[in-house]
Amino acid sequence: MTTLSPAVRRTIAASLALAACCTTSPALASAQEPLAKTDSGTALDRYYRQPLHWGSCVKGPTDTTGRDLDTAGVQCADVTVPLDYTAPRGRTITVAVSRLKATDTRRRIGSILLNNGGPGGPAVQSPPDARKAMKEVGARYDIIGFDPRFVGRSTPLDCGWPVGVSWLSAGAGRASFDHQVVLQKSLADKCRATGAAVLPYVSTRNTARDMDVIRGTLGERKVSYLGYSYGTYLGTVYTQLFPGRTDRVVLDGAISPGDYGPRLLQGSEGVNEMALSGWAVWAARRHDTYGLGRTRAQVLATIARVVTASARGPLTVGVGAETFRLDDSQVPVLLFTGLGDDSERTRASLAEQMSVLDKAAAGSAPTALSPEFAAGLRYMLHGGGEPSGIQLAVLCGDRAAPRDPEVYWRDIERSRAAHPLFGPLTNNIGPCAFWDRPREEPTRIRHGAKALIVAATGDPRTPYKGSVELHDHLPGSRLLTLEGANRHALYGRYGNACVDDKVNSYLATGKLPTKDQTCVKRVG
Repeated sequence: MTTLSPAVRRTIAASLALAACCTTSPALASAQEPLAKTDSGTALDRYYRQPLHWGSCVKGPTDTTGRDLDTAGVQCADVTVPLDYTAPRGRTITVAVSRLKATDTRRRIGSILLNNGGPGGPAVQSPPDARKAMKEVGARYDIIGFDPRFVGRSTPLDCGWPVGVSWLSAGAGRASFDHQVVLQKSLADKCRATGAAVLPYVSTRNTARDMDVIRGTLGERKVSYLGYSYGTYLGTVYTQLFPGRTDRVVLDGAISPGDYGPRLLQGSEGVNEMALSGWAVWAARRHDTYGLGRTRAQVLATIARVVTASARGPLTVGVGAETFRLDDSQVPVLLFTGLGDDSERTRASLAEQMSVLDKAAAGSAPTALSPEFAAGLRYMLHGGGEPSGIQLAVLCGDRAAPRDPEVYWRDIERSRAAHPLFGPLTNNIGPCAFWDRPREEPTRIRHGAKALIVAATGDPRTPYKGSVELHDHLPGSRLLTLEGANRHALYGRYGNACVDDKVNSYLATGKLPTKDQTCVKRVG
């Protein structure tokens, strides 16, 4: 049996993070968040004033991540926050934080908080990678990672799902969709059964409030912020709840606040088809390795054949304990996951997977899978022993989804005509259709905020238009565009020197470019 390494888990989770993505007290939903200064005499003072006990990041004898953080000079602590910010004297939870202190203390700028996306992505492990991306300017920051509430090392939530991924395609016909309705309702019911006491408080707005408590415990008047993917929405919400408390803000792979919610991926079919076409050209040039076809059209025909075969009956791949069966609700998910990045390594991984599935569709005897592919399938299909449900809990807790299955079926059928592969995936029903309604309304953009928004024109996860729309929503922001890349999340991850240098210049000086900027993908 292969084990799922933290790196593989993070890759799969990030690729599927946008798979899915309201009422409470009117004052909380609409009013600006109280300042909660330490001299304000509010009930939140004890959270903002709490001392942090920084120490080792190691949680136990098998905690290799903690040992790596200790070796890198990172310290860890837990921040206590209220479960419900309207009842700060009630139940509390903890949020795990990590800190890589500035070494250039004479020119120290301040603290920068990190979020890797999701929802549900941890970041306690991220300060060393962030410092590497930040190059020389990294030494001037205290780099702060944190696992959002109910994620990772924070107070946990686990819905106990039998699958790692709830987001699936509706498949070829009504019977497959009806099966999805039953499955997605069962997943929502499992979350409610295991986490009913906390689900109303799993939301982006509460995570943003936790971020401000972290700011207070660090003794910072303002904090800088680096967020990827969903983290761009979290960062935007923070600027709206706590205007004036941010210094330098980088939002990479941005989501338009109007698009954010359980059906976030609706409308992304075209950009994913473009990414699939680009990958097919790449695979055709490597037919001798993967056997998928010698032209783009032949590769795309192979993919269509695989999906059609999986609709007739599940395809069996792997051997022994690593045997898996995939139908047409799951095969499109593998394709979608592999198209989030046009790097050589990711394209090769997708080609390997499709080659395996093509052989299965042709009736060839299964063979052993690569460890990474087997681990990914184990997580996707069976959960791999990982906590489940937090991503959907945030999305469902932020914005209500349509509750009538027929709404989804009509959208699937309309989209299927033009987008037969991805339409049934991006329009399918999910657990949020069966979730309790959110306690708060979605955050409205009422305050301008200075931010550098980073985006690729061919981003298959958060399409480029979302970054353009967020730029329009935030007066004073600047948009840094990378042309020619089918890639989600750029700064410090994609290897484009133009993007990295411009972001680091902003982090160093605090000065946004005088106008929007453009970089170009490096050929080759």
